[in-house]
Amino acid sequence: MDAIFSTDWIGFVIVGLGTLFLIGEILVNMRGFFGILGIGFIVLYFYMFLVDPSVFITMLIIYFVSLLLIIIDGKILNDGTLATLGLAGMILSVTIAAPNFYAGLYAVIGVLLGGGLSFTFLKIFKRRNMWSKITLKDRLTKEAGYSSLNKEFESLVGKEGITLTDLRPVGTILIDEKDYSAISNAQWIKKGTKVQVTQVDGTRILVKEI
Repeated sequence: MDAIFSTDWIGFVIVGLGTLFLIGEILVNMRGFFGILGIGFIVLYFYMFLVDPSVFITMLIIYFVSLLLIIIDGKILNDGTLATLGLAGMILSVTIAAPNFYAGLYAVIGVLLGGGLSFTFLKIFKRRNMWSKITLKDRLTKEAGYSSLNKEFESLVGKEGITLTDLRPVGTILIDEKDYSAISNAQWIKKGTKVQVTQVDGTRILVKEI
């Protein structure tokens, strides 16, 4: 029992810190500093538990390819699918590398906890622009003094357009030869579907399938 709370918890701490800094590097602009720290911790984790060099390299590849999927999702797709697969891959790699059940469980907790805590960096450091489409963070209102922007978007209410990407529920639509980020009412709408703007809140465009 003492071994469980010593060696295995070290893996939990290392994986947690590695994930914290790697996801943090994706979320905020730290010029690679967090990335270097995160890579160092993750390499140390696999080095500690994997004796076979080929398995060590394989697990590293799985972990960092999974991380790459999260980055691709944030920069290109913006629908959360690849990010979910990436998180699953990260969890799988640290679990396989663990020497026993408890170490694997602690490593999974480390990935989830480190990933969750990384979002606290958004309150401290400058965020990257890559997540703006999926979060639709620019919810500007008249009360906030953005009336000029509002007029352009408010004119879209009632207009019809077509989806350029799948809305899951966030995606891109085309109205009057112009692209807009839009969100459906908790519905998945396929690419190439006709939609109508039902509501605008600042720059948040709500649409429904026609």
